[in-house]
Amino acid sequence: MFDYDSELARHHERLLEALDVRPGDRVLDIGCGTGRTTRDAARAASAGSALGIDVSGPMLARARREAETEGLGNVEFVQGDAQAHPFPPEYFSLGVSRFGTMFFSDPVGAFANIGRALGPGARFVQLVWQAADRQEWHTALREALAGGAASSASAPTAGDPFTLADPDVVAEVLTAAGFTAVDVVDVREPVRYGPDADGACAAVLQLRMAKEWLADLDAASGERALDRLCATLDAHDTGDGVWFDSRAWLVGARRG
Repeated sequence: MFDYDSELARHHERLLEALDVRPGDRVLDIGCGTGRTTRDAARAASAGSALGIDVSGPMLARARREAETEGLGNVEFVQGDAQAHPFPPEYFSLGVSRFGTMFFSDPVGAFANIGRALGPGARFVQLVWQAADRQEWHTALREALAGGAASSASAPTAGDPFTLADPDVVAEVLTAAGFTAVDVVDVREPVRYGPDADGACAAVLQLRMAKEWLADLDAASGERALDRLCATLDAHDTGDGVWFDSRAWLVGARRG
């Protein structure tokens, strides 16, 4: 399983700082994955609680194991699609998502459903990726594995991590879903793919985008692509991990 917590460690710090969880908060974490954000929110909300939702059963299984190991009794995980899940109305005082909201087939409907779960005036804080051409991790890995042939210029669709890359679109979607006071902040932090080039290579090859870029290559072309990938990762090995530049939007809003 790809280690998103390690990859996104720097972004995670920025998100928690902006989230500012209070002891009595009831936190809703959208697209929680293996639950790092949910568990950290639960620790901060010591007299409150945190609920994480995700579609991935294996990730949630790990999240539950980690929560049990950490002795967290005020955290819960549920498998489901936040776009349609029947959350208790106006229950949560704070919402969060760490790159978990870019994949909705109906973004306005999804955010409206999330909004109904939040109390009036509750904050929702999320991180989303900026455009693909602003992500060194995307452009460098695409060049290595697809020789630049995989275009990032096409219009994003559901399943694309860049569907919320345009801050105007983000504001329009959230406003249409009933949120107010939308605020978008530029965040530039590196992402980490592993402790060294070999570890990073194993990690990258687990990513869907890497599998897609390699899928149509014949054996010889695939070998050349893997050689280019190794060279790219080696060039980004700092001695303290393999790092690539990245850009995100930190989006804050309030439930109307």
